[in-house]
Amino acid sequence: MPSLHALLLVVQAATSQSPRLVALKQEVARDVASRAQFTQQMVDQIFSFAELGFQETETSRYLIDLLRKNGFTVREGVAGIPTAWVATWGSGKPVISLGSDIDDIPQASQKPGVACHVPLIEGAPGHGEGHNSGQAVNITAVLAVKKIMEREHLPGTLQIWPGVAEELVGAKAYYVRDGLFKDVDIVLFSHVDDNLATSWGDIAGNGLVSVLFSFQGKSAHAAGAPWRGRSALDAVELMDIGWNYRREHLRLQQRSHYVIVNGGDQPNVVPPTASVWYYLRELDYPHIQELYALADTIAHAAAMMTSTTELPPRILGAAWPGHFNRVIAEDMYENMKQVGLPAWSDADQRLAKALQRDLGVPDSGLATKLDTLRPALKPNERTGGGSDDIGDVSWNVPTVTLRFPSNIPGLPGHNWANAISMATPIAHKGATAGAKVMAMTILDFLMRSELVTQAWDYFRNVQTKDIKYQPLIRPQDRPAIELNRDVMARYRPQMRRFYYDPSKYRTYLEQLGITYPTERAADGSCAGSATP
Repeated sequence: MPSLHALLLVVQAATSQSPRLVALKQEVARDVASRAQFTQQMVDQIFSFAELGFQETETSRYLIDLLRKNGFTVREGVAGIPTAWVATWGSGKPVISLGSDIDDIPQASQKPGVACHVPLIEGAPGHGEGHNSGQAVNITAVLAVKKIMEREHLPGTLQIWPGVAEELVGAKAYYVRDGLFKDVDIVLFSHVDDNLATSWGDIAGNGLVSVLFSFQGKSAHAAGAPWRGRSALDAVELMDIGWNYRREHLRLQQRSHYVIVNGGDQPNVVPPTASVWYYLRELDYPHIQELYALADTIAHAAAMMTSTTELPPRILGAAWPGHFNRVIAEDMYENMKQVGLPAWSDADQRLAKALQRDLGVPDSGLATKLDTLRPALKPNERTGGGSDDIGDVSWNVPTVTLRFPSNIPGLPGHNWANAISMATPIAHKGATAGAKVMAMTILDFLMRSELVTQAWDYFRNVQTKDIKYQPLIRPQDRPAIELNRDVMARYRPQMRRFYYDPSKYRTYLEQLGITYPTERAADGSCAGSATP
């Protein structure tokens, strides 16, 4: 395999990079590699906190303290969200902003490194998406770049922020409204994946509104005088029935789903209040608004049928469908080609294949071939899917997402299985690879002003030529910071005894006493099931 130096010389010739920039990118990649233990400890520490959206208090305090210790100025409580913050260092242009999510998944508690389902705490949340790793990518990269900027007297401002409550699409639209990106030149976002990857143009997924529909009825004795009651739960159930019948006649691109969050108090009381929470997903702003209006109409009709009152719907979150910048993505992908995928060990591959077999998917193991640069999708290729509120950011400033290889292919997502690799050498190596790419990309935009100009040209004259950002959140909407409070209050006391202590243990696996990798026993039982 060609050396990193030889490959960077090829890139220099292809992109007119100066010898100085090539040398600095080599240096920053070596610096990131030297910080591997620092990166690993951050990945493991955040994994152990395992906090749900809007309740990421331990995670945010840990990251804020770490950034302040390294010379960053931190503003807390951004956009009225207690766990949101923005850290800055440096001065002048360009302003390069880095973000990554920090929340996790309900009921996804899982012992890392064990290739079968073994919760640390039954029913507790866990990092079944892998959001414990992205801040390690960004902060490691930024500290390596900061060292060069100080020595070389490079102008520019580095900004870091957390994606709070991304699983609730609950924060980034408020960041935009709060002016967090007002003076930013480019945004580099990081997200866990099973390969090194980036893309440009419209993403495959949808935008959405997250809406709580609530109804007010009248209580009564459910057996003694049911005719005197008016059931708000009946309204919820009729709304859901109506929506499910209408779903057949909606566009194929839509995705919609709900949970009943309040169905009454007890069976012998006619429920006077009830609420249902919907995610309404579509490909673009007009269709999202159409879907929301339709849901509201069905809710109003359900209230009429039950002689209850539909209360004003509450928007709990929103996300525009994302669109990523071609100039930034193409530059980032060149850096990916220089860094390449990590060298996975036999133990890494054993864990991946054992888990894949356990889930009944092909046991292909971890990726060994770099993903391709994903170009813009054609309209007929956009068939709908998941959502991410980085979309709101992407329509306000040139943005891309760096996807880095810290998870295992073939997993279901939002599931305990996705937590298994996230405090293991797989996640540690993948985060280091991602940090190298991120650091090299930051240097490109710090030292090549023409790239910033070209990124904004694409943003203004291609991306937003015909489509302009309109917030899906309304002026009266506020972040739903109370969400997940009760769940975390229930589990946090038990979870504290599993917090990682890097002063005593080199890795979280060592602290938990887990042999890496641990597979199912020969008799089919799930090994490693004893509580540490």
